[in-house]
Amino acid sequence: MSTPNRPAPPPLPPAPPTGPGSPQEVPPLPGTFPIDPATLPDAIREEIEAPDPVAIDTASAELRDGQNHCPKCGATDIRHKIGSDLLVCLYCRHEWDGARVEEAFGFGTGHADLRGTVIASGARDIDADAAALMTFKCTGCGAEVTVNTENAMTARCHWCRHVFGVNEQIANGAVPDAVLPFHIRKDDAVARIRQFVDKRRMFALKAFKEQFTPENVVGVYLPYMIVDGNASAEVSGKGEILIRRYTRGTDKNKKTYYDADLYQVERQVDFTVDDLPLESSRERGNLDTSVNTQNIINTILPFDTKNAVKWNASYLSGFTSEKRDTDVEQLRPRLEDQLLSIARAQVEDSVRRYDRGVRWEQERLDVHGTRWVSMYLPVWLYSYHQPGKNGGLLHYIAVNGRTGETMGSVPVQHWKLLLAALTVGTFLEGIALAILWAGA
Repeated sequence: MSTPNRPAPPPLPPAPPTGPGSPQEVPPLPGTFPIDPATLPDAIREEIEAPDPVAIDTASAELRDGQNHCPKCGATDIRHKIGSDLLVCLYCRHEWDGARVEEAFGFGTGHADLRGTVIASGARDIDADAAALMTFKCTGCGAEVTVNTENAMTARCHWCRHVFGVNEQIANGAVPDAVLPFHIRKDDAVARIRQFVDKRRMFALKAFKEQFTPENVVGVYLPYMIVDGNASAEVSGKGEILIRRYTRGTDKNKKTYYDADLYQVERQVDFTVDDLPLESSRERGNLDTSVNTQNIINTILPFDTKNAVKWNASYLSGFTSEKRDTDVEQLRPRLEDQLLSIARAQVEDSVRRYDRGVRWEQERLDVHGTRWVSMYLPVWLYSYHQPGKNGGLLHYIAVNGRTGETMGSVPVQHWKLLLAALTVGTFLEGIALAILWAGA
């Protein structure tokens, strides 16, 4: 008896891939998360439920062709009028104001309502492959004009003299959302730098004094992220209140003792920040004092960022600029450090009764929402390279391009400082001996 032919069983489906790029590596679609977020720790749940970053478009549609036309005569040879926020047409001399970015896009309000991450279009992540060269077709003569955004933001057509500026927000970090125009003129900056150095000339390095030429100061727009935030913080630690102080021992064996009551201190604060500046250039953010003194740029803060205007490349004519090369997520740890510092300052008044101080042992920061705006800030910079081991040291003197605040580093002759210290010390010692002699 023959066995009837039976169809072969279907093959088993292949096991789903589990490596990189597999479904396991892809975030679940909205509403398909396999775990109830309510069962997760607060920090993880908030991260999962946080809305995606919201982008605010700050680009100027009227400037996308690269030409900034005078509203009165249509000419494109536009310059910034130093000492003001005005633009001036070099053909008909007409002047007009740029729109303030806070008013144009509402960046000055809603801090307490911030949730998630809000990013202006000029602060979006940088595309490493984005081209540095921008090409415009001149409407005056048809020629093509190229601008290299690595070192310039404007160019002039060599045929018909039309002026072009990079106003389109390309993804290489060269075009911010806003710019704070220079108010301090170069001659004023030179005078301030000269005055700063003259006060320190006695101890300055001889080579520096011989080569000091403040006329070489450069006006540069430095890239910053201006951040608004809504946050809460909790801090806890130990505080001490002095009960008594007493001394035991005699002569050289005296020792002072302190008795204090020890308290557990806990504080919680909700706060907002408005226009917190963060350097968005890796080079300027490198504050290694063994190789440079550019940390002095932070000492000329603050800038009146409330007066920043919408991006317009015409403000950069005659100045240099540095591109932003860091993204929001790369700057977030620095932001959180600064927010914690602000939180500690916020609770400082409430712990003054602990006259022996408070040592904070635990800190927790919850950032409910942030808003990021990319901005160029104006600085006059004078630099001097001091030769030495490991490449030497680069000294900077900086002038705030809005307020004129000046700070810097001057290379000094160490033997002169030592001699001055010994001289002053000997003089004071002589006075002390004279007083003791007179009282004897």
